[in-house]
Amino acid sequence: MVGAGAIGGFLAAALARAGQEVAVVARGRHLDAIRRHGIRVQSDLGSFAVAVEASDSLNALGEPEVLLLTFKAHQWPEFLPQLRRFANKNVTVVTLQNGLPFWFVRDPPLRSVDPGGEIGRLFPDTHVIGAVVHVSGHVAEPGLIRQSGGLRYVLGAPGGGSSPAVERLAAVFRVGGLAAEVDRQIRTTVWLKLVNNAGLNPVSVLTRSSVKPMLADPGARALVRELMIETLHVGQTIGAVREVDVEERIEYAARLDDVKTSMLQDFERHRTLELEPILGAVLELAARHGVAVPRMREVYERLRQLTTAAP
Repeated sequence: MVGAGAIGGFLAAALARAGQEVAVVARGRHLDAIRRHGIRVQSDLGSFAVAVEASDSLNALGEPEVLLLTFKAHQWPEFLPQLRRFANKNVTVVTLQNGLPFWFVRDPPLRSVDPGGEIGRLFPDTHVIGAVVHVSGHVAEPGLIRQSGGLRYVLGAPGGGSSPAVERLAAVFRVGGLAAEVDRQIRTTVWLKLVNNAGLNPVSVLTRSSVKPMLADPGARALVRELMIETLHVGQTIGAVREVDVEERIEYAARLDDVKTSMLQDFERHRTLELEPILGAVLELAARHGVAVPRMREVYERLRQLTTAAP
């Protein structure tokens, strides 16, 4: 598990509790706590703790069969030096990240997610599983993950359909008590998740608000809707999605347990935001295909200015 934060830490704990051999890459006090006490979880699976092998370096964790990538997509440059050695080996790479993954557009690759195309050259579709995470959570304190929002994980082959590797991983997830689905149209599902992320995440930062009160505010809700519609239009233009009821998706998000988006959590911790894989990728594809996305461009610039000015 490359990244043992809210998503990766919970997933690692669930799989380890089910008997899988799991190792995690973590850092700082979080790593120290995992080494001392294991990963502690309060979740839809109950409260439990499980010991896992942990290091701040992937190079110290042996030869895995599967690499579950749960670090933020904009952190690829940080982890790429450790991941290069797995290229052209019998290792399956699973992208469990917000935004567009590197495999979504390969020719030419998107500068916003794979500048220069190096990631794509290292990991062809035959060695990749695409994934969409429908789970929420946060690191409550070092070593402690609080998870909510269900247990749904969607897995699929980047080129469409399924594969033996996808079926095996889904079975492993299910043994861990997770609601794993095999999706034969994972590209569509990835884009639909992007529609939600592109609307909810940036507006949550601009309003400094968690999802439920944000969507209860008419102005914020209207901006979320505009961003989602623009993202949907880009997806329709490139053939990734068809018609979608945006208002229904907003209403569904408004009914869920109140959570902070991952982008707001990063902003509050003064961390780099997922601007490029979420908004930057949409803007890049919009420019490539001649789709007007004025509100997204405005919000992207506002967030860039905001984060540049942040202490």
